[in-house]
Amino acid sequence: MTQRFVLMLMLALILAIGSAQSSTTGTLRGVVLDNKGKALAFATVECFLESQLVASVTTDSQGIFMILDLVPGKYLVTVDHIGYQPFEKKNVKIIAGKETKLTIKLKPFKEKPSKGQKSREPEDGYYSSDMGVGMAGAAYETTFYTAPMGSIGGSGFLPPDFNTEEYSAITPNIFHSPLTEPLSTFSIDVDTATYSNVRRFLNEGQLPPQNAIRTEELLNYFSYDYPAPKGEHPFSVYTEMGVCPWNQNRNLVHIGLQGRKIDLETAPPNNLVFLIDVSGSMDYPNKLPLVRQSLNLLVENMRPQDKIAIVVYAGAAGLVLPSTFGEEKRKITAAIDNLEAGGTTAGGAGIRLAYKTALENMIRGGNNRIILCTDGDFNIGVSSTAEMEKLIVEHRDKGVFLTVLGYGMGNYKDDRLETLANKGNGNYAYIDNLNEAKKVLVNEMGSTLYTIAKDVKIQVEFNPAHVKAYRLIGYENRLLRAEDFKDDTKDAGEMGAGHSVTVFYEIIPAGSKETIAELDSLKYQQTKISEEALKSPELMTVKLRYKQPDGDVSIPLETPVYNKTLGLEDVSETFLFSAAVVGYAMLLSNSEHKGALTWDMVRKLAKENLGHDKDGYRKEFLTLIDQAAALMKKSRQD
Repeated sequence: MTQRFVLMLMLALILAIGSAQSSTTGTLRGVVLDNKGKALAFATVECFLESQLVASVTTDSQGIFMILDLVPGKYLVTVDHIGYQPFEKKNVKIIAGKETKLTIKLKPFKEKPSKGQKSREPEDGYYSSDMGVGMAGAAYETTFYTAPMGSIGGSGFLPPDFNTEEYSAITPNIFHSPLTEPLSTFSIDVDTATYSNVRRFLNEGQLPPQNAIRTEELLNYFSYDYPAPKGEHPFSVYTEMGVCPWNQNRNLVHIGLQGRKIDLETAPPNNLVFLIDVSGSMDYPNKLPLVRQSLNLLVENMRPQDKIAIVVYAGAAGLVLPSTFGEEKRKITAAIDNLEAGGTTAGGAGIRLAYKTALENMIRGGNNRIILCTDGDFNIGVSSTAEMEKLIVEHRDKGVFLTVLGYGMGNYKDDRLETLANKGNGNYAYIDNLNEAKKVLVNEMGSTLYTIAKDVKIQVEFNPAHVKAYRLIGYENRLLRAEDFKDDTKDAGEMGAGHSVTVFYEIIPAGSKETIAELDSLKYQQTKISEEALKSPELMTVKLRYKQPDGDVSIPLETPVYNKTLGLEDVSETFLFSAAVVGYAMLLSNSEHKGALTWDMVRKLAKENLGHDKDGYRKEFLTLIDQAAALMKKSRQD
């Protein structure tokens, strides 16, 4: 029986199982329209069964949504969209093997006018987009040309000068031989912006540019069932090695870090400064109006001892709200709700004023943090990335950290925002809808706001007796030199309370007949495997270093990984679901290492290992897999 025949037989079996399973579940498909019958993109559609959220999706540019694999029953369906009244429909019946269709019309809100202004309603129109490929090695640009705007644009047209998105080029990691390169060193990353940004592209009927896909940010979007930390260290270390699902001649080593959770009721007080871009480029419903709604969610969860100030910047920077205690929620939300967009972008002046405000209201032993909300379009004042980095690092060392929330499309500067968050000892998220704002600022507020460890570095030493070659999956822009590991002056990533970090290495076992690129033999020294390594049962050692949030000296810990490979039937649910996320990233980026990987395989891995999915994030992932598969198929046909 040939290998080709076996693969075809396995694929047929997978498809047959998928078909059998689909007959036991139903599908909900629908369209969301405004009161004039025009499509509404970016509406958040959620399904509840017996008061439990089971799915959450966003409508595409035609207002269409689809939710697969719903168990039969009667559902509550809710719809939210900026500028429109919330909608809900009870007793939506889902029948096994059938598709239920809904047409939903939303009624517009009239915003309460500020003094001297007329009430505003969302305006109508349509938009279109086109992607341009930049030069090799340059940032990838997505160009949005002037076109009639719909619910996305709100107030007219996308101006020609707001037509580029920027992403730093990603050079995928390659395989290395442990005989010549035994150490792999990198900084952790807890950012999640890639996941929601990719979702935005897919919901708009586009494949994301390959440079927009950072595998680690897809992996770390989800929480995993890692053991809680015990003892002196603020996080635990979990390891597991299993067969690689898409190349069973190789293995995957799974490393998971789980940060200690904190009780938000007794957590240190917050000194927060909202730094909000109110320039003209933010005058779209998925920008400043979504910023207002996002921050109001956070304010609702602030305690009396917490303080909030608001700094805005456009043609100039200004202090809209002096530092105000959390008990004055009405005063804070009124300041947020009165924000209007207009003018050019003095980003540098805004950041300076925000840091000045934070330092003036510094809480010793508290959480002192700036939350920057922008599309990243800095173009006046201190606009160079180098100048901003210097400013942010200076204040980071004074104890004021920076969290970055990205919004919008068309002129979105992903590369710049990621850099600012990295330098500011903070995290970076992309907010594409109100549900994502709730995830980042409410459900995961502790990990967003409170740092439990900073400058967290990982260094893995591989045993050449058991490993022929290895490659780190993702973390391409977080790589460090081996000597940086013990250098406490080198910056690295931060871990928030309750955060988890997931890492995968793909391993070619020492006994494999697979050929790898080899270096010439050395003239002045020999490279050989020691007797100790040959006798050791250890595949590799995971070494970590981190600092306390207010510390300057790193603390080491390490854990060995033994040369024990589990079959796919024995690895954990966490291993398999996170492997599905890796596969999703590899297919989206057309990785040369994808092997026998298919969209069907990715979906099967994810669907069969959803685990405890309280908030419906994993269920939504299944929908994104289907959207990506359909768009990839269409692009090949075109």
